[in-house]
Order: sequence, then C-alpha cells, then structure tokens
Amino acid sequence: MLRSGLVAVVGRANVGKSSLVNTLLGEKVSIVSPVAQTTRNLIRGILTEPRGQLVFLDTPGVHRARGSLGKIMNRTARSSVEGTDAVLLVVDASRPPAPEDRGWMTRLAREATPLIVALNKSDLPDAHADAYRAAWAEASAEAERAAPAWLPTSAATGAGLDRLLDTLFATVPEGPFWFPEDILSDYPRKLAIADVVREKLFGRLREDLPHAVAVWIDTLDEAEDGSWSVHGTVYVRKASQKGIVVGLKGRLLRAVCRAASRDLSEQFDRKVEVKLWVKVQPKWDENYWLLRQLGYVER
Repeated sequence: MLRSGLVAVVGRANVGKSSLVNTLLGEKVSIVSPVAQTTRNLIRGILTEPRGQLVFLDTPGVHRARGSLGKIMNRTARSSVEGTDAVLLVVDASRPPAPEDRGWMTRLAREATPLIVALNKSDLPDAHADAYRAAWAEASAEAERAAPAWLPTSAATGAGLDRLLDTLFATVPEGPFWFPEDILSDYPRKLAIADVVREKLFGRLREDLPHAVAVWIDTLDEAEDGSWSVHGTVYVRKASQKGIVVGLKGRLLRAVCRAASRDLSEQFDRKVEVKLWVKVQPKWDENYWLLRQLGYVER
C-alpha cells in the first residue's frame, strides 16, 4: 500500500532547510544562499517513489522579525505545522541551540503531530547533538507526547538522508498521491523565477542589503523556438540602494541577469534571457498589496 503525506520542514533561519529539501528531491526547488532568511515563501517540494509520495513544505526560517515582511514570514512558518502528517525540525548541529531553536521545541512539544529532528550539518566538527536533546527535554518536560526521532544528517554530503526518508515514509499514513507523479513542485513559475533572480542578487550583495531587495517578474514571453524572454523589477527601499544593486556602470545587475539566465536555462531546459530594471519603492516591505503581489501574503 502506498504511503502519502505532508511534511512541514521547520526551524530557525539558515540551518539548511532548503538545502536539505533540494538534496532529498534530487532537484533544486528552493533557492539557497549564505544569507539568512533567503526563503520567504512556503514552497512545496514533491518526492514520488515506489513507496509513495512525500510533500515537503519548505518554510521561511523563524527569526527576530522587524517589520511586516518578517512577521509574515514567521507567521507562515509557524502555521505550516497545522494539518500536516509529520514535522521535520531541522537544526544546525554544528552550533549550540539558539533561542529560536528552543522556541520551536516549545511549540512542537504541544503538538501531537509526529516529530523528526534532523541534526543537520552533522558532518562538521564540534557537533552539539547532546545540547539539542537536552533542550528538547527541557521544552517537553510537561508535555505528554511521543518522543521525536533524532537523525544526524548532512545536506552537503547526503549522509543520513536514506534513513531520514525511511523514517518519514514509515511515519506518514497510507493513502493516495496528493499530486501527479511527474510534478516536482506546484510553486508558481513567476515566483520561482523571481526567487532565482533574488538568489543571484544575494550571492553578490552578501550582507550589504539583501533584505532590502525584492523581485517581481513583470512578463514572461515565449518565442516560437520555445525560448523565454523574462523582464523583471528589482525593488529597493532607497535611491542609494539602487546604485549598489546596479553596480558600477551596470556591471552587477548585468552579472545577475547572466547568472539567472544560465541557471533558469538549465532548470527549464530551454534558452532563457533575463532582463531587469531597478525601482525605488520606499517601505516596500510594509506595503500589504505589494507583499501580496510578491506572493508573501496568501490570497
């Protein structure tokens, strides 16, 4: 009998949730970067195999929110566990537990949903698995729920992922597929393209101003030969930030367009040309209607 279920992938920012999901699926469905809070939307990655189907809900990392966007991201992450068949709490085992890790444990100790804890980055030195188990024991001291499964994993090397999948398939219920077998994600195409552009921006801006940047795909035109022409807008808060994103003589923005075009051409198996322009939109991250257009607020 086939098994099928929804798995909420949760945890604090920058612990490797998206990398773990991408590695499990064998394909890139979520963007990754060294910058915390890269994932802003709820992204569904779908793994189908002879045992059944797992639908991973890759969530934004919980962090100390500033402004409307941060609060929306935290709310999206925290609400993702509702109605799921299993929760995969991802922690960075190479670092001691942070307050956000303890916050997730306190929240999940009150939930009856089966819990698996992925001790990610266990391949790195100075692993802190015992500290996380102690933090869970403290958070769940008064909770009457089944103990979680603790599994060392590494999104970078793939270590422990077979055992993780075995545990997840054993946890979710028997039932039919949620999605057709050939679908990897139901994430809207324009939002997926915008995320790739944002990933390339993050890779070049680093800590300068990535959280002041948003991307919207205005048009996606398909030519007779199947190639795509993509036009998008990069939103920044201030005029001074526009100059940083554009770069000297437009070099940084052109480099981002080239990198995004290469990545998207490989991902969609067709020629893709990305063209971007930068627009100053003061307090875009406080504008409810723009946040809704960008996909950060559910319609």
